[in-house]
Amino acid sequence: MRDPYLLLWLEAPLQSWGHDSKFGRRDSLDFPTKSGVLGLLCSARGAGDKETEWLRAWADLDMQLVAYVPRDKQGNPLVRQPLMRDFHMVGSGYDAQDPWASLMIPKTSEGKKAVGGGTKMTYRYYLQDMAYAVALQGPANHVHEAITALARPVWDLYLGRKNCVPTEFIGQGVFESGELALQAGEELALAKNRAFAFRVKQGEFDGEVITLNDIPLQFGENKKYRDRRVTVQKRE
Repeated sequence: MRDPYLLLWLEAPLQSWGHDSKFGRRDSLDFPTKSGVLGLLCSARGAGDKETEWLRAWADLDMQLVAYVPRDKQGNPLVRQPLMRDFHMVGSGYDAQDPWASLMIPKTSEGKKAVGGGTKMTYRYYLQDMAYAVALQGPANHVHEAITALARPVWDLYLGRKNCVPTEFIGQGVFESGELALQAGEELALAKNRAFAFRVKQGEFDGEVITLNDIPLQFGENKKYRDRRVTVQKRE
């Protein structure tokens, strides 16, 4: 059997999938990134190291998704909610001698202590009331571990940030193809009274083609990524 697909259902009142954020402004992409999804699997596994070998096995495999919005009482798709902006105070109470804690302390571009130090205000952006059916192709020898970890995660699972708590079980089964996985996702969306919003396919197709730096090669303190081309299709 070739490498199968996991169906992940990502649904929550708030989600945030950073891809190009600066320190003071933490934006969100319109849909989950591959780095965010693989990071979620690492959390489920309790894996907090570089994970270089594990990530290499997933790097070149497919990931596609369909985004869904709620329907009104008449069954019509609701207009999407705009990005929600919140602010967050960061930078105080951390031990500068601890390598991980030190990452949370604001610094200059040269890595020195920031002028004034102490607490800084940052702005955070969130997607509201969205759901995503994600068809993630996985190495055949890793898929069982991943789906088991999602059912019994070692660490808590969040959809981008720790205040983005999922409202549905994330792991929704294993399928032979991405088409079958997304078909099951469509059935779940219908059961939840949700309507198609857009599709994201890996590769270049008809639609809006964009480049994302979201294939993780290494996690940990010194993260490494490479680019991925995807196509956003607004109509079915």
